[in-house]
Amino acid sequence: MGDFLTFLGNNLIDFWSYTGLANATPGHLIMLVIGLLFIYLAIAKEYEPMLLIPIGFGILIGNIPFNLEAGLQVGIYEEGSVLNILYQGVTSGWYPPLIFLGIGAMTDFSALISNPKLLLIGAAAQFGIFGAYIIALWMDFDPSQAGAIGIIGGADGPTAIFLSSKLAPNLLGAIAVAAYSYMALVPVIQPPIMRALTTKKERVIRMRPPRKVSHTEKVIFPIIGLLLTTFLVPSGLPLLGMLFFGNLLKESGVTKRLANTASGPLIDTITILLGLTVGASTQASEFLTFDSIKIFVLGAISFIIATTAGVLFVKFFNLFLKGDNKINPLIGNAGVSAVPDSARISQVVGLEYDPTNYLLMHAMGPNVAGVIGSAVAAGILLGFLS
Repeated sequence: MGDFLTFLGNNLIDFWSYTGLANATPGHLIMLVIGLLFIYLAIAKEYEPMLLIPIGFGILIGNIPFNLEAGLQVGIYEEGSVLNILYQGVTSGWYPPLIFLGIGAMTDFSALISNPKLLLIGAAAQFGIFGAYIIALWMDFDPSQAGAIGIIGGADGPTAIFLSSKLAPNLLGAIAVAAYSYMALVPVIQPPIMRALTTKKERVIRMRPPRKVSHTEKVIFPIIGLLLTTFLVPSGLPLLGMLFFGNLLKESGVTKRLANTASGPLIDTITILLGLTVGASTQASEFLTFDSIKIFVLGAISFIIATTAGVLFVKFFNLFLKGDNKINPLIGNAGVSAVPDSARISQVVGLEYDPTNYLLMHAMGPNVAGVIGSAVAAGILLGFLS
């Protein structure tokens, strides 16, 4: 009987050391709370639910504590585990180009084609990236890390993941979560900046209705766009190539099935895998560091700079425009590439001051330009820092 009790006791001790309860740390609990917060914001507040639910649940998965010495092969950082294999799409950088393929297949560039000067707003908003890069250098990050952190200002999660996987893999989890967090907080961050930087007169500027864009122009645009951008920034080819290819599938009119696949099942599948594995990569031991706090602060700064630069650029540009050629500065915020949320914010804030002034279609011009701009900026940083 005594031997049996000893055997049972030893096995209970072994089982206890195997459980998550025995291996939990305060860091695990903090991350579990953060994961639940993401899920709450996605469901209760509808902040980017397509992103925050996979990321939030991934945070829960990644922070279930277990004994590494047990050799379970279930953790995302354990080579050969299922999660580790799925995570290779992030670390090797092939999820983001597939996301861009889907984005291209669902994006209508008509607003930008009909009013090409809106491209400049998207370019101006990229000041957030380079502003954050300079500040990150001042905060003692090395140039590669600073470049990866700065891209958060582009408000483009896939681009941030792609660049950080190349320049700063050790910071990938923090950068990705920060980028998607600020994308989800667009409705909170941008409106106060837009109101503070514009006058009542500027907020009610009515823009000329966009002209109708022909089918030929829509087909030519992705081809010209690819050649112009990638000849200047070849290192942006993985993102820009897939973006413009997806758009050609959409606009050609003869590859509807391919376009529907890219903009539907494909991008949905990759979004699920990317969000889940990025969330799971935020294990407490890897994520809860002082560098992560600095990254979140720098992400907020870059986002604020990007929004400010977009609005102020429109105000400056208007000095050279007359009559109905003037641009409503409220669409300046849409230069960041959080499509279509930042364009929607332009519309919402504009309607507060003139319920009959619809800015959405105008704002989509700089919004899609921001997608191109952030990919070009990422290509520049990759080319110079890798």
